[in-house]
Amino acid sequence: MTRSARELLEKIQAELAPRDADNRLVPSITAGRAPRAVFAALAAEEKRITLSDWRSFHALAARADEPHARTFFGGLAPGEQQANGMLDALIAATGPDHGKERPRAGCQAYPAYVAWLALNGESSATAAGIFANFAAFGRYCADVAAGMRRHYGFGDAECAFFDFFAADVPEITEQALAAIQAGIDAHRLDEREAHLYARLFQSYELQFWNTLADEFPG
Repeated sequence: MTRSARELLEKIQAELAPRDADNRLVPSITAGRAPRAVFAALAAEEKRITLSDWRSFHALAARADEPHARTFFGGLAPGEQQANGMLDALIAATGPDHGKERPRAGCQAYPAYVAWLALNGESSATAAGIFANFAAFGRYCADVAAGMRRHYGFGDAECAFFDFFAADVPEITEQALAAIQAGIDAHRLDEREAHLYARLFQSYELQFWNTLADEFPG
C-alpha cells in the first residue's frame, strides 16, 4: 500500500508516460501542418467541455465529505468557468458560427466520464486520476499555444485558453496532494481505482485530440 500521495502519483504517471506521445494532433499543430479550421473545432468542443466540467467539479466538491477533497474540486471549478470565457477570442477569430457545429462523440467522451465520476467516484481516487493527467495536458496546451503563434499568426487573446492550462499552479498541486493523502491516511483510497481512473482519463484525453486529428489531417 502506497503511503504518500506523491509516491502514488509518481507510480501512476510512470504507468501513463509511454502513451503520452500517442497524441497525433499536437505534433501536427506544432509543425504547422494542421489546417487552420482545426482551431474552430477545438474552440467549439472545449466550450462544451469547460461548461460540463465546471458543473462536474461543483458536484464533486458538494458530494465530498472530506475537507481537502472539497477544496481541490471546488478550486478547479472556477478555472473551468474562466477558461470558458477565454475561448471567445479564438471563436471570433476562427468560427463565429461555432454553435452550428455538431459536437463529436470522441471529443465529448472526456467530460461525460468526469460527470460519471461526479456521481460515482471516490473523492481521493478521483483526485488522483484527474491530477495524474494534468502534466500531460499542460504540455499539450503549451505546445499548441506555441504552434498557434509560430505558424498560424494567433496572438495572446486567441491563445489564452491554452496558455491558461499550460501554466504551473503550485496551489492546485498542493490541494491535490492533500486530497489524495487524506484518502490514503483514512484507508479510503483504493489504488486500483486510482490507476483505473487515471488510465481512463488518459484514454479519453487522447481520444479527444485524435478524433480531431482524424478529421483534420495534416
